[in-house]
Amino acid sequence: MDKQQVSVEDLGRIEYKTAWNYQEKLLQANVALKSAARKNDDGYDPKTIQTKHHFLFCEHPPVYTIGKSGAMSNLIFSEAEMQEKGISFYPTNRGGDITFHGPGQIVGYPVLDLEKLKTDIGWYLRNLEEVIIETIADYGIQTGRSKGETGVWLDADVPGKERKICAIGVRCSRWVSMHGFAFNVNTDLSYFKGIIPCGIENKTVTSLQQELGREINMEEVKGKIIQKFETIFDLTTAKQLSSF
Repeated sequence: MDKQQVSVEDLGRIEYKTAWNYQEKLLQANVALKSAARKNDDGYDPKTIQTKHHFLFCEHPPVYTIGKSGAMSNLIFSEAEMQEKGISFYPTNRGGDITFHGPGQIVGYPVLDLEKLKTDIGWYLRNLEEVIIETIADYGIQTGRSKGETGVWLDADVPGKERKICAIGVRCSRWVSMHGFAFNVNTDLSYFKGIIPCGIENKTVTSLQQELGREINMEEVKGKIIQKFETIFDLTTAKQLSSF
């Protein structure tokens, strides 16, 4: 049986809201196909609907985003401080709390029809984590999960040394996903001083650059992510020019 295909687009550096709007456009196109199929008298078979899988890469200018269940008390910087430092702010409809996006960070937004894969959000989140865990392993660093806390961590079981390298927050509508992961590669970690990342106190953040002591080739990392994504989700990828 042929593997399902996912279209990979690299949007480059793009404003957060522009990327969000593009994800919504792709999600709503898939949802519309599902809605039309449900009205069909022949029955609803999600495997036969011509929905499309997408995987978007991008970087954002400095921005804090907060999930729908996040606490504004986890934003430390004042509006004036954010303006001075050129940091935008957006409440979002994803899960999770507050996080930072900025240059040197690889952001991945999979827009997948999970009805064609597996209708299990926990499975989906663990798979996203595994993509990053295996990518980082290629650089000789062991990472893992922290119990009850979505994302990818170093030394998660060592009190006082826990540090997060990748945040994950998603949303699903009619089993179509959006939002995704933010992987600190060459990220300026000083921006995280303005928030309590993911609402988790007394734990720090890190980057691949900080752990290895050198700047990392971003394109190389993206290539590794794609390879792991294909294997873990059992999909085949096809790159396409950005069309947003």
